[in-house]
Amino acid sequence: MATRSSRLTVATCAIAVALSVGDGRSAGPQDAGAAGAAAGSKGKPTQARPRPTASRIVSLVPAVTEMLFAIGAGPQVIAVSSFDTFPPEVRRLPRVGALIDPDTERILALRPDLVVTYGSQQDTQERFERAGIRIFAYRHGGLAAMLDTLRQVGAVTGRATAAADTAAQIEQRLNQVRDRVRGRPRPPTLLVFERSPQTLRGVYASGGTGFLNEMLEYAGGANVFADVKRESVQPSQEAILTRAPQAIIEIRASGLLSDADARRDHEVWNTLPSLPAVRQRRVYFLAGSPLVVPGPRVAQGVEMMARALHPDAFR
Repeated sequence: MATRSSRLTVATCAIAVALSVGDGRSAGPQDAGAAGAAAGSKGKPTQARPRPTASRIVSLVPAVTEMLFAIGAGPQVIAVSSFDTFPPEVRRLPRVGALIDPDTERILALRPDLVVTYGSQQDTQERFERAGIRIFAYRHGGLAAMLDTLRQVGAVTGRATAAADTAAQIEQRLNQVRDRVRGRPRPPTLLVFERSPQTLRGVYASGGTGFLNEMLEYAGGANVFADVKRESVQPSQEAILTRAPQAIIEIRASGLLSDADARRDHEVWNTLPSLPAVRQRRVYFLAGSPLVVPGPRVAQGVEMMARALHPDAFR
């Protein structure tokens, strides 16, 4: 039990911290040698030489790791983060830390030509840049930002066409789910991605911006914290009671809870019997990395939410 709880806490805290670092800027490569205008010796703009396609990539960001493999750049990846689980090919790759604990010495020893970091890892980025290593700084945002990141990943890996095709397929599937639930009542929904085990303390829920909020919208739900313009909120029980959600969706990555633990966690909501979602038995536990990783499988996560909220739409 202790091992499961600690693993759950570490993984979900990583999600919470990652959500908190988004600043609305686009992800993208950072280096002085990218193609573009540069000042010459007499102040005249000169064309900098484009950097070669990245062929030895270290990714500290699971979402970007999934993008790399989805567009066919998997053979160019030489190491991944401690939290990478998909696709199965990542299991054979070295693990080099993550958001909070990147193993910079080991990464440098691998001699990468591109390191994917979180936008908030400024000290880590500066160390790699001093070593002459190109950085791709990732920042969370909405689904449009995710698709833009996918296209940028394609550009730096020589897979631009595959990235554009993959982005179009994701958009198509998202729209298909939205069309399935179009015109149906949108239940006010509390979307929870973290809380303390078997208690309603330490609840983290989706606010009114970011990819989780947009996933819920595509799935036919109305976020009860849509007016809070942050990616995550930490509501009290009183705030949850005031918002009176008609549905509650809790999302987790796969394999973090046993079936028995999940049942016990589900039953905790019965301590708030006045909540409409509890009275109507509309508290849903959903598990799977497509729900929590804003990558190429995000449409699968949206469909999981939609099937919970609108099961009749899929019969």
